[in-house]
Amino acid sequence: MKYRHLGKAGIQVSELSFGSWVTFHTQSGIEDAVTMMAAAYDAGVNFFDNAEAYAAGKSEEIMGAAIKRLGWRRGSYLVSTKLFWGLHNSPNERNTLNRKYLIEATNASLQRLDLEYVDILFCHRADPNTPIEETVWAMHNIIESGKALYWGTSEWEAAEVIAAIEIAERHHLHKPVAEQPVYNLFERHRFAPAYQRVYEDYGYGSTTWSPLASGLLTGKYQSGIPEGSRGSLESLSWLQKHLTNKDRLAQVARLEPIAKQMGATLAQFSLAWCLQNEQVSTVLTGASRVEQVHENMKAMEFVDKFTPDVLEEIEKIFGKK
Repeated sequence: MKYRHLGKAGIQVSELSFGSWVTFHTQSGIEDAVTMMAAAYDAGVNFFDNAEAYAAGKSEEIMGAAIKRLGWRRGSYLVSTKLFWGLHNSPNERNTLNRKYLIEATNASLQRLDLEYVDILFCHRADPNTPIEETVWAMHNIIESGKALYWGTSEWEAAEVIAAIEIAERHHLHKPVAEQPVYNLFERHRFAPAYQRVYEDYGYGSTTWSPLASGLLTGKYQSGIPEGSRGSLESLSWLQKHLTNKDRLAQVARLEPIAKQMGATLAQFSLAWCLQNEQVSTVLTGASRVEQVHENMKAMEFVDKFTPDVLEEIEKIFGKK
């Protein structure tokens, strides 16, 4: 495993990391979580991601219980969680980044995770109804209280990120240090030209999610939605349209021989492709079975095999750069 700095921040994150979205509680209980997190940790993963909204807080509970059972030294791993959606329908507790919600939700997340602090606290979405200045001050105060060490944004527009950074600089507050954007062979808009100032001028890091496009880039949906897969779950029925998109399935089919020639599975190939981007600090992987963790970790073997010719061949399929 190799490690990269989280942008200009002092901490280093493993190039591949492990997230719990849609799997913990929905597909995996504590026993599976322990097994998968142990496999990831043994492979060199030091960053584990969660969110308040994942399984309505149950995902945090499972990860916290797993960490406690594993007994890892606290300095050897990083945990992040994210706040915005809320767990209650009260006006001040739903789809917001107001000060009251952020402070109370941080306390609740730490209780579920059974941790004294998280290493990174992300604002899960931007909040157009709360002044960015209020959010920046609240995140600064949370860090000053010792309940988070760094903070970041997730799926924020470039202008919103820059506004938060500039407010923090103006008032000498803790600045956000990283974005958590979607990033895969299909979805690249969070690294579009509008974001170059964020990554280059401000030294923002990135903890990218959905590198396999919810499983589409594994190739397992080429003949329909298999029973027992993520796409077959009723709670994730909204994914089915995406997983049966004929144009995207055709692109995946064209990728397969390139991956095969490299000696990689489609999943390993797609994960390794994400790491070609120097602005990616870490690629969040997910799994519902430990076998998937082992397969994903082998993607590190192929990171250096993306020659200019291979990259050009990929771009011909997707018509992007």
